[in-house]
Amino acid sequence: MKKQAGKWRLAAVFTVVIALLSYHTVNWMAEPPAAGKSGQIAAAETKEPLPSVSAETKEEAAAQQAPAESKSEQAAETAAQGTVKGKVISRYLSPYQASLAYGGVTLKNSTTLAIDLKALLEEPLSFQLTAGKEPQVLIMHTHTTETYLPTDSETYTDAYTSRSRDQSKNMVSVGNIVAKKLNDAGIKTLHDTTEHDYPQYTGSYTRAAKTIVSYLKKYPSIRIVLDLHRDAISSGENDKIKLVTEIGGKKAAQVMLVMGSQSGGVTNFPKWRENLKLAVRLQQTLEKKYPTLARPISLMPKNYNESLTTGSLLIEFGTDANALAEAHASAEMVGDALAETLKKIRAQ
Repeated sequence: MKKQAGKWRLAAVFTVVIALLSYHTVNWMAEPPAAGKSGQIAAAETKEPLPSVSAETKEEAAAQQAPAESKSEQAAETAAQGTVKGKVISRYLSPYQASLAYGGVTLKNSTTLAIDLKALLEEPLSFQLTAGKEPQVLIMHTHTTETYLPTDSETYTDAYTSRSRDQSKNMVSVGNIVAKKLNDAGIKTLHDTTEHDYPQYTGSYTRAAKTIVSYLKKYPSIRIVLDLHRDAISSGENDKIKLVTEIGGKKAAQVMLVMGSQSGGVTNFPKWRENLKLAVRLQQTLEKKYPTLARPISLMPKNYNESLTTGSLLIEFGTDANALAEAHASAEMVGDALAETLKKIRAQ
């Protein structure tokens, strides 16, 4: 019995020892490494930085992580550009099919007046420009805020507006180019940028007349007034037409001289032929220097404030569907032709 009891005690002790050894082994595996060199190495391994990523890769990763943001930005950009409203149709209006033509001058007569282009070219002008520092030319805009498409496009959207107060985009930008050409040629030119059509379009010509008269009083040396506009031509319900030609490999908006006359209901314009004599000279120079740029002169039973001087011209640069760059190209050419024309009538 004593031997049997001893065996049971020995087994019990052995079991307790095994249990204690198992307990410490499990706890040792579960605990973190002790502080010291080995602990520092383990910590360094767990904090090892990721390989460096290029900026392009970061942008790609960001795009993949946030596709919803990219889509919303694209939607916002599309909204800013607007929804297509109509087509832009490019056309070239040949001046060579006009019913009246002589010496490089073509004219469309919308009046009942008899027009002799040869006589107009041969008759002397009633004034000369002076070679001095006094202003000779005034450039202004009855419809100052008229503008163009920002780029050459086959369509336009509802985000586009045909009027803008931004002078880098509206008729002031065209006037700046023409004024620089004339001043660089030694023809003293002033450029008025008053917005006669803003905030109200109706009454633009009445307000423009006041501006012209004020300049003529302040600078009696002014002989020529240039009112620079742009045209607008529609096709169907929504499509727009731009008038364009290519000169020297560059697209340019076609231009048109619009001349008033004493006809129809106009009774206060007795010297209308004096303006037309200047117009045919400029048209002839334009055709010589830049063939196809100018449409036929449009003679209308209107005044257009041209009765205020004997050297008034209304010039339209393209339409609201032309690209701004096309209108600026035309301004460069018209400026050159004007400088050449006016030098011929300047007193030596």
